[in-house]
Amino acid sequence: MPKRQAIQPAECLECGNARSLLGNCTHCGSDAVPHATRDWVVLNLELGAPTAEDALDRLTRHVRGASEVGIRTMIVIHGYGSSGSGGKIKWVVRDALENNYFSDRVDEYYFGEDVAFASSGYHDLLRRRPGLKEHLAPFKVGNAGMTVLLMR
Repeated sequence: MPKRQAIQPAECLECGNARSLLGNCTHCGSDAVPHATRDWVVLNLELGAPTAEDALDRLTRHVRGASEVGIRTMIVIHGYGSSGSGGKIKWVVRDALENNYFSDRVDEYYFGEDVAFASSGYHDLLRRRPGLKEHLAPFKVGNAGMTVLLMR
């Protein structure tokens, strides 16, 4: 089975190639802030099995980068953890949000279990960001392994 390639959420202003939000363009080396090609992005904090602190650092860099290029919504995949009560990455993300760590760039957030299909949270979120329907519809009972950030 072929490996799925990640869709890059931005475009280099100098060479026009697709690129990530962070770092220099891999095609031309430009360090200019890229142009967003859509208003949402998915960030999987579980990739590479980072520590909770490394995952929070990565989230911080991506929130900053998303804000700079005009991304309006970020779907953060942090996992649920195998303990049955949530993993360390999930709890460090929640703690940062609940303690206003990202308040200068994040307007509002929805925990995955609060946006179960057809719930009031689901409908509220879709009223604000209709383009998220394709991402949220599969979660009939919510998804405690993700959080949706609505950017300022």
